[in-house]
Amino acid sequence: MSTPISLPHALWRGKYAIAAAITQTYGIPIDYALLAHLRQVSPRIRRKLIDDIDRDYGVFEDGHFRTVKFAAYLHREGIHNWPRLKSGALKLDDDTFKEMAVAHPQLAALRQLRQALVQLREIKVTVGNDARNRVASFPFASVTGRSQPSTSKNIFGVASWLRPLILPPPGWAVAYLDWCQQELQTVAKLSGDQAMMAACRSGDFYLAFAIQAGAAPVGATKVSHGEIRERFKQCALGVLYGMGETGLASRLGISVIEARQLLDAHRRSFPDFWRWSDATVDRALLIGSLETVFGWTLHVGKEPNVRRLRNYLAQANAAEMMRLAHIKLLGQGIRVIATVHDAFLIEAPISEIDAAVKTAQDVMTESSEIILDGFAIPSEAKIACYPERFHDGKGIDMWNRIMKLVDRPDAVIRTGENQ
Repeated sequence: MSTPISLPHALWRGKYAIAAAITQTYGIPIDYALLAHLRQVSPRIRRKLIDDIDRDYGVFEDGHFRTVKFAAYLHREGIHNWPRLKSGALKLDDDTFKEMAVAHPQLAALRQLRQALVQLREIKVTVGNDARNRVASFPFASVTGRSQPSTSKNIFGVASWLRPLILPPPGWAVAYLDWCQQELQTVAKLSGDQAMMAACRSGDFYLAFAIQAGAAPVGATKVSHGEIRERFKQCALGVLYGMGETGLASRLGISVIEARQLLDAHRRSFPDFWRWSDATVDRALLIGSLETVFGWTLHVGKEPNVRRLRNYLAQANAAEMMRLAHIKLLGQGIRVIATVHDAFLIEAPISEIDAAVKTAQDVMTESSEIILDGFAIPSEAKIACYPERFHDGKGIDMWNRIMKLVDRPDAVIRTGENQ
């Protein structure tokens, strides 16, 4: 919890609580008929999905995931670095599958299958009589001041393959606006690391990092150096959360020595960031607290979590940025119908959506400049106009597979690759 706050701060946070409540009243438009159909036929879909996908893995039996069969699969594939519990048993939570799928992309479909089976067992997304998904955002619920809406009832909390259930009403459009690498750019500015800020402005931080470290040549692209880019991406993001060499090695499926070399490359490339990060931890331990530019405070306590201390100013200042932009967006007449970590979902009539997106992106840029003393973080926009469904590119293969199983070819998402 934060320290007692002054009246201006109390009014500011009260204003944001009102903004969050207004957004909740709008709600997210959902294709309720399709959702109801999925709930009705989910047992049949589950069986077909297993038959369709498990043929490449052989880890299911009688409709159930079998750990013994999965262990045999890992042995056959030569995947020997799978994380284990203290008991020695394989860790089978979704976070572990997500991390291991980064190092071993062939596991992605199995992870999606497991997610889909859980969701299809009971899709809990709440939908009102007006076909709108509404959940309480619980502003200020986390230590960093981030909102913490329900993960099971919120369309953005469940598996990403379900997001195409978001369908604008006739004549309307929705737009998903998110800051580009918000937390990464926030720490670049807060630390004053010019090299890190330059990498942010390059358009592809991860490739810029790889080039600066000498692992990729000038002019490298996602296509030409995709694997190297992915390694440096996981390193850059892991650093924000205090990930060590062991965790990074596990995530990337590389040796601890290679992971240590990646982290060393980060320290050499961005020394000012590391001096600031170390100083942040030292300051927190010395005075017992950290606070954002607007005064949201973390108290260290008797058992300090150094990883949390390193990451706090990135997360908490990014949360301040979200709150400031949210209030300003509503003040500009923008219908914010959802907040998603570092993004907003807005809606407007189709004839007005482009203007709404322009206004919203201007507000987001201005808000980043206010929080970061003139440093602007750009944003990206994804627009879906009725009858187009919203999607953010995640889980499309699983969505399309299920739509074909339920005989809904009209709901299949057609991307540039499958048009």
